[in-house]
Amino acid sequence: MDTKTIIIGLILSSTLACAQDQNPKNLENTHEVIVSDLNIPWGFAFLPDNSMLITEKSGELIHFKNGTKTSISGLPEIYVRGQGGLLDVILHPNYDKNGWVYFSYASSEGDDSGGNTTIARAQLKDNTLTNLQVLYKASPDTTKGQHFGSRLAFDDDGYLYFSVGDRGNRDENPQDITRDGGKIYRLNDDGSIPEDNPFINESEAKTAIYSYGHRNPQGMTIHPDSRQIWTHEHGPKGGDEINIIKAGKNYGWPVISYGVNYIGTKFTDITEKEGMEQPIHYWDPSIAPSGMAFIKSDKYGDWDGNLLVGSLKFQYLDMCTLKDNKVIKEERLLDGLGRVRCVEQGPDGFIYVAIENLGIVKLIRK
Repeated sequence: MDTKTIIIGLILSSTLACAQDQNPKNLENTHEVIVSDLNIPWGFAFLPDNSMLITEKSGELIHFKNGTKTSISGLPEIYVRGQGGLLDVILHPNYDKNGWVYFSYASSEGDDSGGNTTIARAQLKDNTLTNLQVLYKASPDTTKGQHFGSRLAFDDDGYLYFSVGDRGNRDENPQDITRDGGKIYRLNDDGSIPEDNPFINESEAKTAIYSYGHRNPQGMTIHPDSRQIWTHEHGPKGGDEINIIKAGKNYGWPVISYGVNYIGTKFTDITEKEGMEQPIHYWDPSIAPSGMAFIKSDKYGDWDGNLLVGSLKFQYLDMCTLKDNKVIKEERLLDGLGRVRCVEQGPDGFIYVAIENLGIVKLIRK
């Protein structure tokens, strides 16, 4: 095969790949770069003085203030492998009073080789983390590099929710409540187990589990009106999902799915089963979702109430218009800037978006 034929083939392949996603581009938006020169900004949170804490997956926690980035010391050892590293970061709802910063990361602590998702909290003093407390460590460790999950959210009652992906072990972890992986968890803010967690009285269960049957949830947020926990998760080839999380419910992975193996073969023949929850929306083809936020602001006109989901695969911010908890329209914002990793609404009402190999940008509606 000559060079010209190879080049034409590559162009056609690229064109077909890009054409897989048909969501229309919305041109009524632009952006302003707020924090530049970031590699994989996995998560970020706004401090009360409007400065930011930003995680780099490689294992650096950054304090961005007045245009300057400062590395925070005092992190635990971070296990960086595949999709694992330093991941999400959020503040306690009463941060002004207690100063707690919560973060998730891959840790190799334990007797097994490899690492697994870990949740910790610490207090920030003079650009140093102090009083570090590990709240939860998923087990066992594994050298597999995929599916750490790891979004964090607090609800209105002060409970801490977090996700752990199936760690590449779909046949054992997600459907077994005695094992970590493929779950959404709920803790009290100090790491103790709430007395009304759904599996608190189940023999040998991991009692922090709140829901199960998940693959790799990398988006989690609170609905601004219903106050329910919304998540999204990576499917296989096809079948990325948005779910509303309910206590004790089984979300089906891998027994039911709208996706197939990456090589195109089936691993299940069913998309529904009694006792398993249906997603409120799924993507086929997969967009590889990461980061999730609702617009609840007067900065964006009639976009108020829409859901925003980052697309790693197609490199845009997916704006989902909702009606009765169903996605009725999708549009591409910030199209082509890069892999969208995290989305947050700032205290000023603007949406901020972390984009790999770019930084954090502010979404502006024209």
